[in-house]
This record gives sequence, C-alpha cells and structure tokens, in this order.
Amino acid sequence: MTRTTTAAPPLTVSTRILDDPGAVLRHTLRDSPLAFVRNGDGIVGIGEALRFTFSGPERMRDAAAVWRTVVASAVVDDPVQLRGTGLVAFGSFTFADASDDTSVLIVPRVVIGRRRGKAWLTAIDTTTDPAFLAFTRTSVPVPRVGPHVTVALGPGAVDEATYGANVTEAVRRIAAGDARKVVLARDLVGHLPADADRRAILLDLAQAYPQCVTFAVDGLIGATPETLARTDGTRLTARVLAGSAARGTDPASDRAAAEALAASTKDVQEHAYALESLLDALAPLATDLRADPEPFRLQLPNLWHLATDVQATLPLGTTSLDVADVLHPTAAVAGTPTDVAVRLVAELEGVDRGRYAGPVGWFGANGDGEWMLALRSAQLTDDGIVRAWAGAGIVAGSDPTREVAETALKFRPITDALA
Repeated sequence: MTRTTTAAPPLTVSTRILDDPGAVLRHTLRDSPLAFVRNGDGIVGIGEALRFTFSGPERMRDAAAVWRTVVASAVVDDPVQLRGTGLVAFGSFTFADASDDTSVLIVPRVVIGRRRGKAWLTAIDTTTDPAFLAFTRTSVPVPRVGPHVTVALGPGAVDEATYGANVTEAVRRIAAGDARKVVLARDLVGHLPADADRRAILLDLAQAYPQCVTFAVDGLIGATPETLARTDGTRLTARVLAGSAARGTDPASDRAAAEALAASTKDVQEHAYALESLLDALAPLATDLRADPEPFRLQLPNLWHLATDVQATLPLGTTSLDVADVLHPTAAVAGTPTDVAVRLVAELEGVDRGRYAGPVGWFGANGDGEWMLALRSAQLTDDGIVRAWAGAGIVAGSDPTREVAETALKFRPITDALA
C-alpha cells in the first residue's frame, strides 16, 4: 500500500558548483537531518520538497514506481554531472513486511554535496512558475552545531537475559533442523535532551567511523559498514559482512583476534550463509556474478569483520532500489533459509524492529544510488525517544554469553556517540 503525504507537482531541479562548504553534515537541519556521507564525501538534504510513505511487502517496489513517476515529470539542469548531483531522494525501509512502522522516500528542497574535491548545491523547486537558478556558482556560510549530545541508554524490550534465552532457543531450533542461521537483535532505549542538535551525533559518528556510511533519514541515524546495493549504470557492487570479533588491546592481541576470526568455524560458516543468500537472490536478476574467493578481514575501530565484496552486471533500467528489494532481507540480517529465519526473528524477539536492519540510502534520477543496511543505528522519534538496536548471527555453535557480548560491541558506535 502506498500513501502520499505531500502532493507531487512537477519538479524543477538546478545544480550549481559550490565553494567549499566545510563538513557537509553541518548543513543539514538540526531537528530533521538527511544525510549519507562516507569519508567526508556524500550528500545532505535540507527540508522536504516531496515525501512519500509506504508499507507492506511491496513497499520498495511501490517506492521505485513512484520515483519513476517523479523523475518522468521533473526538469533538471545539472551541468556538474557528478554522482549525487541533480534530482535525488533519500529513503529508509522497514526490516519486516508486516512492520507497523512506515517506510519513507524524501526528496529534499536543497541538497549540499561533496565528491572528488568538488562541492555543489541542488535546489528543487515545486512552485507553479518555476525557474532554474540564475547563478553558476555560490557559497554558503558554515552553520554552528550544538554541543555533544548525551543520552543514558538502558535495556529496552529485549534485555540481556531475554536475549540470552532467545539465543538458547534459536540454537535449539537450529539443532532440530528448523533453520541454519537466525539473526537475533536486542534494543536499548533512552531520551534525547530537549535542546539536542542531532547533527552533533552525526558528526561524532562520522569522526569515529569515517570508513562507514553516516546516515540520517526520518529520524533513523547511524554509521553502517554494510553495503546492500551500489549501482553505477549496469554495474552493481555489494559487501557482505558476517562473523565478527572484538579488536585487540595492542598490536599483538589485535593480530591474534583477526587470525582467530578467520579460523573460527562458527564465524566462517555464518559468513558463508550470508554470502550464499546474497548470490542466490542476485542470480535471477544479474549476470557476470563475481565474489571474492575467500572473505577478507575488515578492520573497524571496535570490531574485525569477515567481509566479501560482490560485483555483477544488471539489466538496463534496473534501479539501485530495485536491487535492494530483490536482496532484502539477506542472511546477514535475517538468517537462512530466509523465510524460516524471518518467522523465527519475529517469534523470538517478539517486538517490531522498525527500520533497523532495513535498507537505507539514496538514489538519483537515473536510478543509480547506494543502499546500506541500517546497522549500528538508532531511531529518534519526534518526542525524543531513542531506540538503538544491535544483533548477532546465531548458528549451531553459538554461545549465549558470547552473543550478548557481541551485541554490546555492535552497540558501541551509538553508545559512544551518546556517551
């Protein structure tokens, strides 16, 4: 089911070169940021020209169809021609088909971006008598951002004891042959101070995790390392992450942790399920599928991950959101077999994940874009409630105590940013 919360008039879109705007994350709105930034490059949105909400199993297909309609009636003047210039939309989608939360697609009124040493500004006009921007180059002042935001996070609907019991039950179900892997999550909750500048949280995340994507869409914020689908024309890339270990406290223990992860039967098996899930889902859609022969060890500030990069060729006219729809949910966030794992997640967690572990990202008028999995994230509501989630892949060899500890590590990007 699709619901439009703002009328969709034809859009007039103008992109112009921008003098150095400083950190682009500073330029989004303090109370409703829109952002997708990695290593300082990316885009942020200001305001909303159009907003669409979706729900149900067709939510991403509905969004892709709406986007094609928006693009067809838009008039775009984009002499800059970089990835992220011209008409773009930000999106965030629920993990589960039956979620009570809504999925959203937002076209900002203004976009500020930076890539390859160039910066730009895009203005999106919805008036009845539109005109392209008259100037060819502009500058903007660098906004001041409020102080660091502190939030005390405590147990949510799934506390540590409940999570450990859920892991034990999942292992029992796996031993009984019901599934091979189930990804279970738990939550922490807190409350934002009334004067909190949400951009400060994003800047903290981006500084601590520059190689991850710092994102913000409709109250969902985070710094995620996992690429679900990135498209450039007919070229698709994705990154599978599954299997993790804490970083060491010194170079020797850090090397030992990485080597132990690569040798761990449990983690290698968990990773193999996630990769197999993605390749199986892509096979009917893409050609020339290629994946790393062995997972590599991805180093993040707080974790080692087993990672595999995947490349493929897509049919002409396939958007990045089309691919995200085909791939979601992968075994990295649900389990395997997918349908059984999704049912077990709903049964054992017993609470709606909302948009946690769903696709979050952006795409442009030609369909190219990038969709990540909304991990290392928290949902911030209009009334200031903060709900953070973290999960772990449960397989036959999983130990509840270890899985509780793994989720604590995965909470760290959010808990540190709010410490």
